Amino acid sequence: MVNPSDPAATLKTVRPSGDIPTGRITGWLRTLLRALIYDLRRNKALLLMALPGLVVVFLISYMPMPGIVLAFKNYRVAQGIWGSDWVGLNNFQFLLNSGIAWEIIRNTLVLNALFIIAAQVCSVTMAVLMNEVYHTHIAKVYQSILFFPHFVSWVLVGFFTFAFLNSDTGYVNSLLVSLGHDPVNWYAEPQYWYAILVFLSVWKGLGYFTIIYLAGMLNINPEYYEAARIDGASKWHEIRYISLPLIQPLIIINVLLAIGRIFFANFDFIYNVTRDSSLLLPAVNVIDTFVYRSLAALGNFNLASAAGFFQATMGLILILFANALVRRIDKEQALF
Repeated sequence: MVNPSDPAATLKTVRPSGDIPTGRITGWLRTLLRALIYDLRRNKALLLMALPGLVVVFLISYMPMPGIVLAFKNYRVAQGIWGSDWVGLNNFQFLLNSGIAWEIIRNTLVLNALFIIAAQVCSVTMAVLMNEVYHTHIAKVYQSILFFPHFVSWVLVGFFTFAFLNSDTGYVNSLLVSLGHDPVNWYAEPQYWYAILVFLSVWKGLGYFTIIYLAGMLNINPEYYEAARIDGASKWHEIRYISLPLIQPLIIINVLLAIGRIFFANFDFIYNVTRDSSLLLPAVNVIDTFVYRSLAALGNFNLASAAGFFQATMGLILILFANALVRRIDKEQALF
């Protein structure tokens, strides 16, 4: 029997067993608000520095998000986005049943996997080599040379590539002819382009990742190397047991971020370097170029939106899976 003079007992009988106490929610919100205010005050300068970038990301990446409903509609210009008829998953079904879907998915995954592997291996190797350059001025010259391609536009890279691979007056074909070989019509032979694109991707991004890993190596305590030399460790042992393990968090973060965008090919890169040659589509037709052609050539907003939504969803799933895998192996190395 409930004692009326006991408020706790009365409240316990009135409140359903599955409800969350209101006081607990209020306390949680109050704690979260205090933590947010404290973080804003503590990192005010850093947040102000990041504000322009956050505004750009919001305008470019978040404001257009309501347009994602086009992937589930039969869009008609006269009816507008919200007035067009809902078709559910029909656009996705049409995309996956088309003969081109698996080709663009395969090309996107294969090319990005090659880009990730080549970029990480080459940049870590170059960072290790750069870390052994003890002359400061020479090291800065090497770093500048490596980093310069990062600022070159893909449009210019496309023109440079065409100057080398042009079937009539290209430098490569001129060299082949001078050596007694037949010229190659590079823009009609898809089998060569995996290697060409990987080479250009590494060339352009090598300096960026090398600087990141080199900064991580320079932050390693020199006493570790001194202790290893006293114990008789060779240079290879220093690299294997000191340098690489201590920059492993940087490598994991870069790989996780790259995996998160493995379904997003670099449109500027693929489109400009291949010059949108239809003969190369079996090897270089990726999701991004497919979306562009769906809009530019066919004017099919529904198909382009479905492909874009599929890209984003699969990228999110992959980065969550990769992070969970890293967390299972080593919780401290996980991104979140």
